[in-house]
Amino acid sequence: MRTEKVHFKNRDGFELDARIELPATEPTAYAIFAHCFTCNKNLTAVRNISKTLTAKNIAVLLFDFTGLGASEGDFADTNFSSNIADLFCAADFLKSNYQAPKLLIGYSLGGAAVLSAASEINSIKAVATIGAPSSAAHVTHLVKSGLSEIEEKGRAEVNIGGRTFTIKKQFIDDIEANSLKSHLQNFHHSVLIMHSPEDRIVGIENAAEIYSLANHPKSFISLSGADHLLSDPKDSEYVGEAIASWAKRYLN
Repeated sequence: MRTEKVHFKNRDGFELDARIELPATEPTAYAIFAHCFTCNKNLTAVRNISKTLTAKNIAVLLFDFTGLGASEGDFADTNFSSNIADLFCAADFLKSNYQAPKLLIGYSLGGAAVLSAASEINSIKAVATIGAPSSAAHVTHLVKSGLSEIEEKGRAEVNIGGRTFTIKKQFIDDIEANSLKSHLQNFHHSVLIMHSPEDRIVGIENAAEIYSLANHPKSFISLSGADHLLSDPKDSEYVGEAIASWAKRYLN
Protein backbone atom coordinates (compact mmCIF):
# COMPACT_ATOMS: atom_id res chain seq x y z
CA MET A 1 0.00 0.00 0.00
CA ARG A 2 1.12 3.56 -0.62
CA THR A 3 -0.06 7.09 0.09
CA GLU A 4 -0.11 10.02 -2.32
CA LYS A 5 -0.52 13.55 -0.99
CA VAL A 6 -2.74 15.60 -3.28
CA HIS A 7 -4.62 18.90 -3.39
CA PHE A 8 -7.64 20.16 -5.28
CA LYS A 9 -9.61 23.40 -5.29
CA ASN A 10 -13.11 23.93 -4.01
CA ARG A 11 -15.65 26.00 -5.92
CA ASP A 12 -14.40 29.22 -4.36
CA GLY A 13 -10.80 28.53 -5.37
CA PHE A 14 -9.53 27.47 -1.94
CA GLU A 15 -7.09 24.57 -1.94
CA LEU A 16 -8.25 21.49 -0.06
CA ASP A 17 -5.67 19.19 1.50
CA ALA A 18 -6.07 15.51 0.72
CA ARG A 19 -4.35 12.17 0.39
CA ILE A 20 -5.12 8.98 -1.49
CA GLU A 21 -4.52 5.61 0.14
CA LEU A 22 -3.72 3.19 -2.68
CA PRO A 23 -3.53 -0.61 -2.64
CA ALA A 24 -0.49 -2.45 -4.00
CA THR A 25 -2.40 -3.54 -7.11
CA GLU A 26 -4.91 -1.85 -9.41
CA PRO A 27 -7.84 -0.76 -7.21
CA THR A 28 -11.21 -2.44 -7.56
CA ALA A 29 -12.74 1.00 -7.09
CA TYR A 30 -12.09 4.48 -5.69
CA ALA A 31 -13.92 5.78 -2.63
CA ILE A 32 -14.27 9.23 -1.04
CA PHE A 33 -14.34 9.53 2.75
CA ALA A 34 -16.18 12.46 4.38
CA HIS A 35 -15.12 13.12 7.98
CA CYS A 36 -17.28 14.22 10.92
CA PHE A 37 -18.29 17.75 11.96
CA THR A 38 -15.26 19.95 12.89
CA CYS A 39 -12.96 16.89 12.53
CA ASN A 40 -10.40 16.22 9.82
CA LYS A 41 -9.07 13.37 7.72
CA ASN A 42 -6.49 12.41 10.38
CA LEU A 43 -8.98 11.22 13.00
CA THR A 44 -7.77 7.81 14.19
CA ALA A 45 -10.99 6.01 13.32
CA VAL A 46 -10.97 7.50 9.82
CA ARG A 47 -7.39 6.36 9.26
CA ASN A 48 -8.16 2.84 10.51
CA ILE A 49 -11.21 2.46 8.29
CA SER A 50 -9.31 3.77 5.27
CA LYS A 51 -6.36 1.42 5.79
CA THR A 52 -8.69 -1.55 6.16
CA LEU A 53 -10.46 -0.67 2.92
CA THR A 54 -7.17 -0.22 1.10
CA ALA A 55 -6.07 -3.65 2.29
CA LYS A 56 -9.21 -4.93 0.55
CA ASN A 57 -8.13 -3.26 -2.71
CA ILE A 58 -10.30 -0.14 -2.48
CA ALA A 59 -8.45 3.16 -2.99
CA VAL A 60 -9.64 5.92 -0.65
CA LEU A 61 -9.48 9.70 -1.07
CA LEU A 62 -9.48 11.47 2.30
CA PHE A 63 -9.65 15.26 2.45
CA ASP A 64 -10.27 18.08 4.90
CA PHE A 65 -13.42 20.09 4.29
CA THR A 66 -12.93 23.82 3.64
CA GLY A 67 -11.57 25.64 6.69
CA LEU A 68 -10.68 22.47 8.60
CA GLY A 69 -7.43 20.53 9.05
CA ALA A 70 -4.87 21.64 6.50
CA SER A 71 -7.38 22.96 3.96
CA GLU A 72 -7.66 26.62 3.06
CA GLY A 73 -10.67 28.80 3.78
CA ASP A 74 -12.48 30.07 6.87
CA PHE A 75 -14.63 27.52 8.68
CA ALA A 76 -16.96 30.34 9.79
CA ASP A 77 -17.92 30.91 6.14
CA THR A 78 -18.73 27.25 5.47
CA ASN A 79 -21.93 25.28 5.98
CA PHE A 80 -23.53 21.94 5.15
CA SER A 81 -24.12 22.99 1.54
CA SER A 82 -20.45 23.89 1.11
CA ASN A 83 -19.50 20.44 2.44
CA ILE A 84 -21.62 18.87 -0.26
CA ALA A 85 -19.98 21.13 -2.84
CA ASP A 86 -16.55 20.02 -1.57
CA LEU A 87 -17.60 16.40 -2.19
CA PHE A 88 -18.51 17.26 -5.78
CA CYS A 89 -15.06 18.81 -6.24
CA ALA A 90 -13.42 15.72 -4.75
CA ALA A 91 -15.33 13.50 -7.18
CA ASP A 92 -14.33 15.70 -10.13
CA PHE A 93 -10.69 15.54 -9.01
CA LEU A 94 -10.72 11.73 -8.89
CA LYS A 95 -12.47 11.48 -12.25
CA SER A 96 -9.94 13.80 -13.89
CA ASN A 97 -6.78 12.38 -12.32
CA TYR A 98 -7.45 8.77 -11.31
CA GLN A 99 -10.85 7.13 -11.76
CA ALA A 100 -14.39 8.28 -11.08
CA PRO A 101 -15.42 7.27 -7.54
CA LYS A 102 -17.93 4.47 -7.05
CA LEU A 103 -18.21 4.53 -3.26
CA LEU A 104 -18.93 7.33 -0.78
CA ILE A 105 -18.30 6.88 2.95
CA GLY A 106 -19.47 9.40 5.52
CA TYR A 107 -18.83 9.60 9.25
CA SER A 108 -21.39 11.41 11.47
CA LEU A 109 -22.36 14.69 9.72
CA GLY A 110 -20.15 13.52 6.85
CA GLY A 111 -22.65 10.67 6.49
CA ALA A 112 -25.49 13.11 5.97
CA ALA A 113 -23.31 14.95 3.44
CA VAL A 114 -22.57 11.85 1.33
CA LEU A 115 -26.25 10.86 1.37
CA SER A 116 -27.08 14.34 0.08
CA ALA A 117 -24.39 14.28 -2.61
CA ALA A 118 -24.71 10.72 -3.89
CA SER A 119 -27.60 11.17 -6.31
CA GLU A 120 -25.75 13.99 -8.10
CA ILE A 121 -22.49 12.08 -8.69
CA ASN A 122 -23.27 9.77 -11.60
CA SER A 123 -20.46 7.30 -10.94
CA ILE A 124 -21.53 6.45 -7.37
CA LYS A 125 -22.84 2.90 -6.96
CA ALA A 126 -22.83 2.61 -3.17
CA VAL A 127 -22.92 4.79 -0.04
CA ALA A 128 -21.94 3.79 3.50
CA THR A 129 -22.65 5.90 6.59
CA ILE A 130 -21.27 5.59 10.11
CA GLY A 131 -23.15 7.17 13.03
CA ALA A 132 -24.90 9.57 10.67
CA PRO A 133 -27.73 11.93 11.70
CA SER A 134 -30.96 11.75 9.70
CA SER A 135 -30.95 15.55 9.50
CA ALA A 136 -28.10 18.04 9.19
CA ALA A 137 -29.92 20.16 11.78
CA HIS A 138 -28.99 17.53 14.38
CA VAL A 139 -25.69 19.35 14.96
CA THR A 140 -27.46 22.37 16.43
CA HIS A 141 -27.26 20.70 19.84
CA LEU A 142 -23.47 21.00 19.60
CA VAL A 143 -23.72 24.78 19.30
CA LYS A 144 -26.74 25.39 21.54
CA SER A 145 -24.64 27.37 24.02
CA GLY A 146 -24.22 30.06 21.38
CA LEU A 147 -27.62 29.97 19.67
CA SER A 148 -29.05 33.02 21.42
CA GLU A 149 -25.92 35.07 20.64
CA ILE A 150 -25.98 33.85 17.03
CA GLU A 151 -29.60 35.01 16.70
CA GLU A 152 -28.80 38.36 18.31
CA LYS A 153 -25.40 39.18 16.79
CA GLY A 154 -25.26 36.93 13.74
CA ARG A 155 -22.29 34.93 15.03
CA ALA A 156 -20.81 33.42 18.19
CA GLU A 157 -17.70 31.65 19.45
CA VAL A 158 -18.66 28.09 20.37
CA ASN A 159 -16.63 25.37 22.08
CA ILE A 160 -16.89 22.03 20.29
CA GLY A 161 -14.80 19.12 21.53
CA GLY A 162 -12.43 21.41 23.40
CA ARG A 163 -11.80 23.71 20.43
CA THR A 164 -13.35 27.10 19.68
CA PHE A 165 -15.14 27.69 16.38
CA THR A 166 -16.97 30.71 15.01
CA ILE A 167 -20.49 29.80 14.00
CA LYS A 168 -22.50 32.25 11.90
CA LYS A 169 -26.24 32.50 11.46
CA GLN A 170 -25.90 31.44 7.83
CA PHE A 171 -24.63 28.05 9.08
CA ILE A 172 -27.72 27.54 11.25
CA ASP A 173 -30.05 28.70 8.48
CA ASP A 174 -28.38 26.36 5.98
CA ILE A 175 -28.59 23.18 8.05
CA GLU A 176 -32.22 23.90 8.96
CA ALA A 177 -33.05 24.28 5.26
CA ASN A 178 -31.46 20.99 4.22
CA SER A 179 -33.48 17.78 4.10
CA LEU A 180 -32.18 14.29 3.33
CA LYS A 181 -35.56 12.99 2.23
CA SER A 182 -35.49 14.20 -1.37
CA HIS A 183 -31.83 13.24 -1.80
CA LEU A 184 -32.44 9.70 -0.57
CA GLN A 185 -35.51 9.31 -2.74
CA ASN A 186 -33.43 10.24 -5.78
CA PHE A 187 -30.64 7.74 -5.05
CA HIS A 188 -31.36 4.27 -6.40
CA HIS A 189 -28.15 2.42 -5.63
CA SER A 190 -26.97 0.62 -2.51
CA VAL A 191 -26.93 2.19 0.95
CA LEU A 192 -25.28 0.77 4.07
CA ILE A 193 -26.15 2.31 7.44
CA MET A 194 -23.84 1.52 10.37
CA HIS A 195 -24.72 2.77 13.84
CA SER A 196 -24.16 1.90 17.48
CA PRO A 197 -27.17 1.47 19.80
CA GLU A 198 -24.96 3.03 22.50
CA ASP A 199 -24.16 6.16 20.48
CA ARG A 200 -24.78 9.10 22.84
CA ILE A 201 -23.97 11.80 20.28
CA VAL A 202 -26.22 10.69 17.43
CA GLY A 203 -28.98 8.39 18.67
CA ILE A 204 -29.81 5.08 17.02
CA GLU A 205 -33.21 6.46 15.98
CA ASN A 206 -31.38 8.42 13.28
CA ALA A 207 -30.30 5.16 11.64
CA ALA A 208 -33.90 3.94 11.67
CA GLU A 209 -35.10 7.12 9.96
CA ILE A 210 -32.39 6.98 7.28
CA TYR A 211 -33.24 3.33 6.64
CA SER A 212 -36.93 4.12 6.25
CA LEU A 213 -36.20 6.89 3.74
CA ALA A 214 -33.62 5.03 1.62
CA ASN A 215 -34.54 2.97 -1.43
CA HIS A 216 -33.63 -0.70 -1.74
CA PRO A 217 -31.07 -2.20 -1.82
CA LYS A 218 -30.31 -1.00 1.71
CA SER A 219 -28.60 -2.64 4.68
CA PHE A 220 -28.08 -1.97 8.37
CA ILE A 221 -25.19 -3.15 10.56
CA SER A 222 -25.27 -2.59 14.30
CA LEU A 223 -22.02 -1.41 15.89
CA SER A 224 -23.05 -2.74 19.28
CA GLY A 225 -20.78 -1.62 22.10
CA ALA A 226 -19.05 1.12 20.09
CA ASP A 227 -19.09 4.83 20.98
CA HIS A 228 -19.69 7.60 18.46
CA LEU A 229 -15.99 8.25 17.84
CA LEU A 230 -15.16 4.54 17.49
CA SER A 231 -12.42 5.10 20.07
CA ASP A 232 -11.64 1.38 20.30
CA PRO A 233 -9.49 0.54 17.24
CA LYS A 234 -11.24 -2.83 16.97
CA ASP A 235 -14.50 -1.02 16.22
CA SER A 236 -13.10 1.09 13.37
CA GLU A 237 -11.30 -1.93 11.91
CA TYR A 238 -14.57 -3.85 12.00
CA VAL A 239 -16.30 -0.99 10.21
CA GLY A 240 -13.67 -1.06 7.45
CA GLU A 241 -13.97 -4.85 7.06
CA ALA A 242 -17.76 -4.68 6.95
CA ILE A 243 -17.87 -1.89 4.35
CA ALA A 244 -15.34 -3.70 2.15
CA SER A 245 -17.29 -6.99 2.27
CA TRP A 246 -20.62 -5.27 1.62
CA ALA A 247 -19.33 -3.03 -1.17
CA LYS A 248 -17.71 -5.90 -3.07
CA ARG A 249 -21.16 -6.99 -4.23
CA TYR A 250 -21.92 -3.59 -5.77
CA LEU A 251 -18.57 -2.26 -7.02
CA ASN A 252 -17.33 -5.08 -9.24
